[in-house]
Amino acid sequence: MKDSDVTKKYSRIYQEEINKIESGLSTILKNKEPKSLYRPCSYILNGGGKRIRPFLVLTSAKAVGGKFSQVFNAALAMEILHNFTLVHDDIMDNSDKRRGRLTLHKKYDLSTAVLAGDSLVALAYETLIKDCRLNTNHIISTFTKGVTEVCEGQSLDKEFELRRTVTIDEYKTMIYKKTAALIETCCSIGAQIAGASPKQIAAAQGYGRYLGMAFQIQDDLLDLVAEENKFGKVVGSDLMEGKKNYLFLRAVECAQGKDKDALLKIIINKGAAKEEIPMYKNLYERLGVIGDAEQEIIKYTKLAIKKLASLPNKDGRNLMNWLANILINRNK
Repeated sequence: MKDSDVTKKYSRIYQEEINKIESGLSTILKNKEPKSLYRPCSYILNGGGKRIRPFLVLTSAKAVGGKFSQVFNAALAMEILHNFTLVHDDIMDNSDKRRGRLTLHKKYDLSTAVLAGDSLVALAYETLIKDCRLNTNHIISTFTKGVTEVCEGQSLDKEFELRRTVTIDEYKTMIYKKTAALIETCCSIGAQIAGASPKQIAAAQGYGRYLGMAFQIQDDLLDLVAEENKFGKVVGSDLMEGKKNYLFLRAVECAQGKDKDALLKIIINKGAAKEEIPMYKNLYERLGVIGDAEQEIIKYTKLAIKKLASLPNKDGRNLMNWLANILINRNK
């Protein structure tokens, strides 16, 4: 089969399964009362997105010899949990928009958003349990650990905003917890529910962990180099908000003299002005940190794909391989 035919095949499978996920999310809270709680929950669940996390639950199950249908509820649960993190993240960052729509606390109010976020966690557990037939305690424990890691990662992220210095190793620990751990959890739970061996579960987890690291560093890179009309948010927003992402921390490591002073100014001023973004982009290019980020993304993606070798189902492995390559070549 030609590469183009393979791409079409897996793109079709992805879209078919995502359509099912969208349908499941749109009906999961239907007719639930009170509307004052569940209408806001439905608003956030129907906000769109790539739905990568539920798709990883499905593909991880398939890659160990299971079926998509075995883990459909678990896939919904992971997307519900992800949306809980987005609600609280938006509150903590005081964000006005997500995916082109008002964030939950802006559309309703802060109290409603907090309560809806809390409710989504309970709904995620309730939905996950529907697919737990064997090893329930271990699956629930894995899921709970994922929740804990995300909260720890968010706490570190907020802590880093107040610190003058953060190392790249510290940053990687933070993005593992905030981003990669949840993706790792998706892969682990998909494999566990499908009855995988401990070795297969570990391989699926490793794939998710490395893919999550590549995904977040790619986000850091896109924040500076993406086309704004495709990216969906202001390019350079991390610099304007004074976020210490991978590119910034790598630039601080490499810079000297006036270049370093310019970077430290972002910390002192808690961000850069919009008109300064082209200058900082040029500085990053001169220091080579854009290329460094690209190499990190490639490194983690290769590590993720290497983990697939021990998974028994070829179609599942190929889907996960395809997804990893799609994600590192995305522009939004």
